Amino acid sequence: MSEIGIMEWAKKVRENDRMAAAKLISAIERKEKVARDVLKHLFIPVGKTTVLGVTGSAGAGKSCLVSCLIGAYRKRGKTVGVIAVDPSSPFTGGAFLGDRLRMQAHGRDRGVYIRSMASRGYLGGLARGTVDAMRVMEAMGHDVVIVETIGTGQDEVDVARLVQTCLLVLTPTMGDDIQALKAGIMEIAQVVVLNKTDMPGKQKALLELEVALKMRRVEEEGWPVPVVPAVATTGEGIDEVMDQIEKHQVHMRKGDGLKQYAFQKAEKEGSVIIKDEIERVIFDHIRGTGLRRKYLDKIVAGEIDPYTAVEEVMALFIKKSKKHIQVQ
Repeated sequence: MSEIGIMEWAKKVRENDRMAAAKLISAIERKEKVARDVLKHLFIPVGKTTVLGVTGSAGAGKSCLVSCLIGAYRKRGKTVGVIAVDPSSPFTGGAFLGDRLRMQAHGRDRGVYIRSMASRGYLGGLARGTVDAMRVMEAMGHDVVIVETIGTGQDEVDVARLVQTCLLVLTPTMGDDIQALKAGIMEIAQVVVLNKTDMPGKQKALLELEVALKMRRVEEEGWPVPVVPAVATTGEGIDEVMDQIEKHQVHMRKGDGLKQYAFQKAEKEGSVIIKDEIERVIFDHIRGTGLRRKYLDKIVAGEIDPYTAVEEVMALFIKKSKKHIQVQ
């Protein structure tokens, strides 16, 4: 695509053209080079958009809570973009779209844009293209961007590096899970939402959460993590959740809070981009050489282990790169 075409595509995204945005996110998921070219024109300094993360185990009611947050923000006149990371289909690799179905009440609202993304086996509760999709949502001009993770538990800590305010959704039925949460996912939350408090065990869960939060390593100075009881199916407690989000946003934007967020987000983005570029360049070098098949046959035959095979391929790549650099 020509530079003019790329700039026109980026312009349409900034004008909130949903079709252009959808095509760009699809190109991002397919790792097309043109997607990177367009994204270069969509860089926006951190600060304008409120970026939220919603994480927690499967069945905690994350999607229902997100739907409530969408409604609450829309009542305040805010536009909302949602990235819902779904498990990958074992047959097609695509998203199951479960989250989009649960949020269908907002489907016709032009002030809401929801995109499901397949995790494709990517760890950390996110999809590989989540970082870039967030940039697209921000470039579209959304006041609020919400990232809902896949729902696999403690592995979901990656989201904390990409969002300003992270909501951890739990339920009274979590039982002994709170012990495992102390040393992991509990440390990334700025707001804990105890959902489904119309079920038995509310008071016991609140007490356990209070103890667990006191024992956790302090991530953000001066911010005591609140626990908000809620019933997302009825909307109970959502106003309090919104209040706590707003309070944390005010707290974070004081002093160097926003700068620190921008730094960690840039660090995460840079890390992902570098890994992708290394992978792309290496596979470009070995494509059509038969090298990949050769090493796979050796591994299957037990002639070499996967670690040695990768080391040999990397050594070959590094030698070529050094030679190329010297020529330049």
